Amino acid sequence: MSPHPVSPAPVPAPSFHGQSPHIVIAGGGVAGLTAALALHAAGFERVTVVEAAPAIRPVGAGLNLMPNAVRELDALGLLDALEAGALRTRELRYYHRSGGLIAREPRGLGAGYRWPQLSVHRGHLQQVLAGAVRARLGPAALVTGVRVSGVELLPGGRPRLFLEHRDGAVRGRASLEPDVLVGADGIRSAVRAALHPGEGCPPWNGMLVWRGVSRMPARAVGSFMLIAGDDRQKAVVYPMGRPTGPGREVLVNWALARPAGAACASAAERLRGDWNRAVPVDTFLPFYDGWEFDGVSVPDVLRAADSAHEYPMVDRDPLDRWSHGRTTLIGDAAHAMYPVGSNGATQSVVDARALAHALAHHADPAEGLAAYERERRPVTTALQQANRELGPEAVIGLAHARAPHGFTDIHDVIPAEELAAVASRYAATGAFDPRTVNLGSPYEVTVPTA
Repeated sequence: MSPHPVSPAPVPAPSFHGQSPHIVIAGGGVAGLTAALALHAAGFERVTVVEAAPAIRPVGAGLNLMPNAVRELDALGLLDALEAGALRTRELRYYHRSGGLIAREPRGLGAGYRWPQLSVHRGHLQQVLAGAVRARLGPAALVTGVRVSGVELLPGGRPRLFLEHRDGAVRGRASLEPDVLVGADGIRSAVRAALHPGEGCPPWNGMLVWRGVSRMPARAVGSFMLIAGDDRQKAVVYPMGRPTGPGREVLVNWALARPAGAACASAAERLRGDWNRAVPVDTFLPFYDGWEFDGVSVPDVLRAADSAHEYPMVDRDPLDRWSHGRTTLIGDAAHAMYPVGSNGATQSVVDARALAHALAHHADPAEGLAAYERERRPVTTALQQANRELGPEAVIGLAHARAPHGFTDIHDVIPAEELAAVASRYAATGAFDPRTVNLGSPYEVTVPTA
């Protein structure tokens, strides 16, 4: 575990009109659960997370946490628990679909960071976060089976939220007026919809994404993360755990993207309906026939999957405002972006820590939320735009444009300096270059003990 910088001066225990404020977080995903832990660490005692799902279960696929997010989770005392079910990502390789290696980059500690980059199953991450919330804030702090269905801003900026819950066959409705409301309820956020009525569905770029998890012999997967493709389609494959069992198998995350083509009309309809649609692997397997990169066969990985799910590739247009009075947005609710550059969950974690820090340093919650937004919105807006332009993965399209049939040496196609500039420019956009990250967390809050 990496050392932390010198702790800042203590701040008073947070209060509002002499009482500890009640903060409600809508959404029990990565953003919401991390926010609850960050707020608790900053001295907030009354934090409630409401999650629409009936339980926090280890579902979903994999994700990568960049070192700046791992730094913040380490500061919350979660790194050991996370690493027990994760893998340190040591290298990223970009390939052209023909098999040619475009670039290889060290990651995490190998790239000079003080913290690793982690490949982890989303379910494991959520289980670690949810367990910590219950242990530190109490079981009542995480309420499942309840969703926010609407929000009304009262005079003075206080939120009134409307809740729907279901307990077995019994449905119920209620309202609540917390001191602060944090919308962490994802890309189709009810909190965002209340603050920005009429925004409509997330915009779709015409691409379909297929995701899944496979269990493979470690020798068939390699020890690196690969991103491969051309100007139309891509594949992302990486292990996300240590080998286990007599067969020395590892969990492998994979994600594919390709234009919808003739399926455009039906895909657009699914965008309004079935968001997370299970499909047979054979639906898309033929598109990746022959895709093999330094011994990793994409078709073999796909055939080993228990299931596959199809999604439209969507994001959200950047907002010119996240906070209204004492209500704000974090994570995908604030800045959903294309799955490029491993920044979805990463930026959600950083949001959570920045939010807690800002609220702890402002007596007026509205001023705290405004300070949080001033810091985070410009960064995430820039990343949203960069991801629409494919971020660091733009090198694949660049290689294809210059050598569509492949190449022997990438430096005959793209000079090394040009390749390095693409990666460093993206890192600088999100302030997750090694120099910035290694300065340590700017979000530490030291609360005086009694």
